[in-house]
Amino acid sequence: MKFILTILFTAVFTLVAFSQGEVPAPSNKLENVVIKGATIHVGNGKILTNANVYLSKGKIQHIGPQPSVNENYVELNATGKHLYPGIIATGSTLGLVEINAVRATRDYQEVGNINPNIRSIIAYNTDSKIIPTVRSNGILMAQVAPQGGTMPGSSSIVQLDAWNWEDAAYVMDNGLHLNWPGMFRQTGWWAEPGSIEVSKNYKKKVLEIEQFFKEAKAYCEIDNPKEKNLKYEACRSLFNKKSKLFVNVNYVRAIKDAIESMSKLDIEIVIVGGADTYLVTDLLKEKNISVVIKETHNLPNYEDDDIDQPFTLPKLLHDNGILFSIAIWGGWDGSWGQRNLPYQAGTAVAYGLDKEVALSAITGNAAKILGIHKTTGTIEVGKDATLFISTGDVLDMRTSNVEVAFIQGREINLIDKQKLLYQKFQTKYKDQGLID
Repeated sequence: MKFILTILFTAVFTLVAFSQGEVPAPSNKLENVVIKGATIHVGNGKILTNANVYLSKGKIQHIGPQPSVNENYVELNATGKHLYPGIIATGSTLGLVEINAVRATRDYQEVGNINPNIRSIIAYNTDSKIIPTVRSNGILMAQVAPQGGTMPGSSSIVQLDAWNWEDAAYVMDNGLHLNWPGMFRQTGWWAEPGSIEVSKNYKKKVLEIEQFFKEAKAYCEIDNPKEKNLKYEACRSLFNKKSKLFVNVNYVRAIKDAIESMSKLDIEIVIVGGADTYLVTDLLKEKNISVVIKETHNLPNYEDDDIDQPFTLPKLLHDNGILFSIAIWGGWDGSWGQRNLPYQAGTAVAYGLDKEVALSAITGNAAKILGIHKTTGTIEVGKDATLFISTGDVLDMRTSNVEVAFIQGREINLIDKQKLLYQKFQTKYKDQGLID
C-alpha cells in the first residue's frame, strides 16, 4: 500500500510541477561528462565516427581520446547513436505567443508601423508550454523576433532553459527587422484568391523607409544628442556595425531594391524569405549578403514556377556559394511549428542538398548569420556544450528520437506536455487491456 501511494504521489507531483512550469537545470551543478562512441555531426559539414566528447564547466573541453587531465567524468555511452549541436530557431516567436487564436497570449507585435525601439526580449516568456516541446526535437536556442508593421523592432537570442528572460538572454538586441514593402497585392482571400495586382504604393513606401534611415543616420552621427529620439537611437547599432538588419523580402526586383537602398546607407543586411534569391546570387556574393530561407515547406513564388522550387532553393544557394540558413520565420507556426524545423532541412536533403550541409543550415550556418558562431553552433573545442544525443537521424521524422540534451553543459529535462499526455493515456488503455 505504501508503494502504491508513493507511485501515485510521484505521478501527481510530476504533473503539478510541470503545470506550474518546469524547473530549469541548475547552473551550480555542472558535472564533467564524457559522451562516448557517438557519431558526431559537427555542424560545419564534417562527421566524426566513434568519437568521444568531453564536457567541462559548460564548455566542450576535448574531442578524441582520453585527455591528459586528472578529472572524474560521468560517462554516457552513445555507441551507435548520433551527437548533434543544438539546433537554432532563427526568427521564431517562441515565448512571444502561446495560442495564436487567443489575442491575450500574443505578444509579438506592437501598435504602430515603425518601431525599431521595441525589444522582443522583454516580452519573452520562459514558462511557455511550447518551449519544452521544441526542445524535445533538439531546438535548444532561438532568435526571438518581433513581427508586424514595417519595422517591428529588435530580436534577441535566447537559450531555451531559463527562469526568466534575463537568464535566457544569450545575446540581446542582435538585429533589427524590416518588412520590405510588397510589390504585388493578392486580391480575394485565402480560400478564394483573386488576381495578383501591382501595388500602387510600392515606390512611396520605399522612399519612406529610405527617408527614415537617412534621418536616423544623421541623428546617430551625433554622440550625445540634446533630445533623445528612441526610434533613431535604436538604429545606432546598425550604423556602428554592432547589429544587422534582417530584411523580409521575396521578389527579385524588391530584393535588388532593398540591397541598393541599404548599401547606400552602409547597413549590413540579411535577406529573410528570399524566394527569388537564386536569381541574384552574383549580387549576393558581391555584397557578401547571407539568406535566411523562410521554410522549405512552402508554395512557389510564381504560378509558373516549378512546384518544387522551395525544396530546391537551399541547394541552389549552396551551389552558388551563398551562406544560408533555414528557418520557420514568424507567422502562425513561428512558435509551436519550430519542432518541425529539422524536417524542413531534411526536405532539402531529399531534393539534392548534402545531409551535413542541411544540418549546418540550422546549426553552424545559423550561428554565423546571427553572429554567435565563435561560441556555439558547432561541436568544437572551446565552444558551449549545447548539444544533444539522438538514437536516429534528427532530420528524418521517422527515426529522430532525442534522448539527452545539454544547454551550456547543463543536462536539461526533456519532459513536455505531449509526453505526459502520452504516458497518461497509455496507462488508461493498458488498464483496459486495449494495448500491451
